[in-house]
Amino acid sequence: MDEIDVFQKLGVINAVSQVENPFGWDAEKIRRIAAHKTWLQSIRHERPSTTYPYNVAVYIRFFNQTKYENYLSYHKKQFLDAIALCPKWHFVGFYVDKGASPPYMENAPEWSRLLDDCMTGKIDLIITQKVSNVSKTPEEVTLCARMLAAQINPIGIYFVSEDIFTLASYYMGDLRDTEFIPDEERRLLLNNLEIDRISHD
Repeated sequence: MDEIDVFQKLGVINAVSQVENPFGWDAEKIRRIAAHKTWLQSIRHERPSTTYPYNVAVYIRFFNQTKYENYLSYHKKQFLDAIALCPKWHFVGFYVDKGASPPYMENAPEWSRLLDDCMTGKIDLIITQKVSNVSKTPEEVTLCARMLAAQINPIGIYFVSEDIFTLASYYMGDLRDTEFIPDEERRLLLNNLEIDRISHD
């Protein structure tokens, strides 16, 4: 089996995807995404290994504004057909939140359930169509990617539209960066951790 076949099959999902401006982003943010895609094309690109025994979950944010009557069923079948090309991948299930616009994470019960299942070791690879499926704000997406990558058994997210795999080696420095918490919040967090440590000594 040619590894590229899996990602080409996943890529076909974009042909019938719902169109929107991710996060309601302005032109500058859209330009930066385009620049990032160009950079990805200039390096040795990494995707989830098709020979690694991943426990795979698919996250879908569904709003039927397409010409397909049974779009959700059709969309699920596309994912299942692609995953079936990887005999070592174990499909855990679909997690589907409904809504026309990207959610805040606290308003996405299925995304929250998916994160819970990740933390209990049921899942180590999430596949979703696009970054904006996950949250309205890129900061939340980044925080999630870092939190998942920091687990003892790191959990990756593969975004089909952007062709981004969060556990790619070229993202590891960013994912391990502890400076993503703003200075004041980090100081308060560290103080609270120190108080908590002392109270348990």
